[in-house]
Amino acid sequence: MHSTANSVEQYLGELPDDRKESLLIVRQTIINNLPSGYEEVMNWGMITYEVPLKIYPDTYNGKPLMYAALASQKKYMSVYLMGCYMVPKIRNKFEKAYIKSGKKLNAGKSCIRFKKVDDLPLKLIGETIASMSVEEFIELAKK
Repeated sequence: MHSTANSVEQYLGELPDDRKESLLIVRQTIINNLPSGYEEVMNWGMITYEVPLKIYPDTYNGKPLMYAALASQKKYMSVYLMGCYMVPKIRNKFEKAYIKSGKKLNAGKSCIRFKKVDDLPLKLIGETIASMSVEEFIELAKK
């Protein structure tokens, strides 16, 4: 489901209460662990955490580099972790830790799908968000 919300608050306000509550918890986990330099905005119809163009304007599509995102889809919610997607070594480590947490991993290439917040190992999500500075992410994107 692609949202046309113009702000994070509007996006969250349009959600059913159960999804809103879950996304608020995941959002707070991201915000609490987000390295400085990334900013939270609405982009691509979801809440994104990205490198502003004023920091790195030389992107392949002229849009900010998306580091992470949160979205409410038709049948589930998703947290997108681009660092995991872009680096197989990080993704393998993440997947092993996810499985070790006892939670069932339901993943796409760059997203982790969940139906309720209890499906996620929030500590691991936070650690993953905290693991890459803006500068490291930009260098990764340049490759």
